[in-house]
Amino acid sequence: MKEREANRRAWDRLARENSQFARTATDEECAQPLLALDRRGWLPGSVRGLDVLCLASGGGWQSILYAAAGANVTVVDLSPEMLNRDVIQAKARNLSVTTICASMDDLSALQDDSFDIVHHPVSTCYIRNLLGVYEEVGRVIRPGGLYISQHKQPTSLQIVERDHRNRYVVGVSYYHSGELPAVQDTAYREPGAVEYLHRWEDLVGGLCRAGFVIEDLSEPRRGNPQASPGDFRHRGMFVAPYVRIKARRQNPERQVADAPTLWTPES
Repeated sequence: MKEREANRRAWDRLARENSQFARTATDEECAQPLLALDRRGWLPGSVRGLDVLCLASGGGWQSILYAAAGANVTVVDLSPEMLNRDVIQAKARNLSVTTICASMDDLSALQDDSFDIVHHPVSTCYIRNLLGVYEEVGRVIRPGGLYISQHKQPTSLQIVERDHRNRYVVGVSYYHSGELPAVQDTAYREPGAVEYLHRWEDLVGGLCRAGFVIEDLSEPRRGNPQASPGDFRHRGMFVAPYVRIKARRQNPERQVADAPTLWTPES
C-alpha cells in the first residue's frame, strides 16, 4: 500500500534526523521508568514480568522504559530506522527488547492473547482503517488487558492555516475521506507522511465495538499562553491536538456470566 511506503520513508527520515519524535530514553527517565511513562497513574504499580506490546512506537523511548521497569517488551513499528534505535538503546543498557517491523494493522506475527498491556502512542492517523487496528489489538491482548492509546484529534487535522488575525482556520471537512490534503499549517503534521482524519465515532465508538471498555480519557495539554503565533504551542491553546484513552479488553466469559437478566413480556 502506497501510504505504508510513504510513511515508512517519512519516519526513516525523521529517525535519521534525530527528530523530537525519535527521542531516546534518558538515564534519569530509566531510573524511574513508570513515572516517565505514566504521570496519570493508568499503569499498575509494577509491570515486572508482564508482557508489553509497544505498538507503532519505535525510537528507543517507550520500549526501553518498559524494559527498564522489568517488563517483557515487544515493539512493533513500520520504520526499520526507528526500530534500530530501540536495538541500539537496548544493547547499550543491557536490556532485552524484541523488535518486529510491521504495520500496526497487521500483527499476524503475534499470537492471540499474548500481551497484558498494549501501549500505543500517536500513530493511528497514518492508517486508513482504524477499526482494523483496534481489532488486531483486541486479538493480541489478553482478556482484562490494558490498552493505552493516543491519537490526533479530528479538529486538529481540519486546520489548514492561520489567518492575519492569528485565528486558526478549519478548512477540511469533518467528513473528509481518504488522504488528507496538503495544508499551510503543518504544526501537527509530519512532512512526507500520508495521514487520515478519524472522527470521534471511529476513535471512541470503534474502540467499544472492538471489545474494549473505556476507563478514562484525557487531552494532553500542548499549549503555552506565552507562545508566539506560529509556534505549535500557540496553536495548542486553541485546538487540542491529541487525545489519550485508557481502555481494557472485556472478558467475554465474565461478561456473559455477569450479564443481568432482561425482562421480557413472557417473564
